[in-house]
Amino acid sequence: MSQIIVRRFVADDARAVVQLVAKTMRISNRVDYSSTYIENALKRLDTAHYLELNQRSHFYVVCDQNRLIGTGAIGPYWHSRDEFSFFAVFVDPAYQGQGIGTRIVNTLETDSYFAKARRIEIPASITGRPFYEKFGYHIKDNQTEPDADGLYRLEKFHTPIS
Repeated sequence: MSQIIVRRFVADDARAVVQLVAKTMRISNRVDYSSTYIENALKRLDTAHYLELNQRSHFYVVCDQNRLIGTGAIGPYWHSRDEFSFFAVFVDPAYQGQGIGTRIVNTLETDSYFAKARRIEIPASITGRPFYEKFGYHIKDNQTEPDADGLYRLEKFHTPIS
C-alpha cells in the first residue's frame, strides 16, 4: 500500500521536480499546447528556477514512498503583503484523478501565506483552468482567451485571518 505524504521542498528535490514538470507538461498539456511551446517553457524551468522559487515561496512536494509525484507553491504576488499566488502546481500524470491535486490545493490553502491573503492569483494553464475553478477561483478581469504567456489569470478573494 502506498503512503502519500506532503512535505516542504528541500534542495535535493530540485532534479526530481524538473523531471516531474517536464513529464507532466509533455503528457498532460500537449492537448492544449504545441510541443514548441512546451519545450520553450521547459528551458527556463530548470533546477535553478525551482531552487529560487523555494527561496521566495512556501514550496511543497507530494511523495509516494520516495517517489516525487506532485508539487505546489504559494508565495507573494509580486511584493504584496496581502496578495499571494500559486506556482508550480503539477501532478504526475499517472496519479492524476486520484486526489493529489486536491491535496496540494488544500495544503496551499492552509499555509500561513494563504491565511494572510485577501486575494490569491493563479497563472493557470488552459489544461488546469477547470481544476482551479472547482475550488472557487475565477477568471480575472473578464479574460476570454489565454494571455501572451498562454495562461489564464484566475483569482479568489479571501478574508485574511488576523
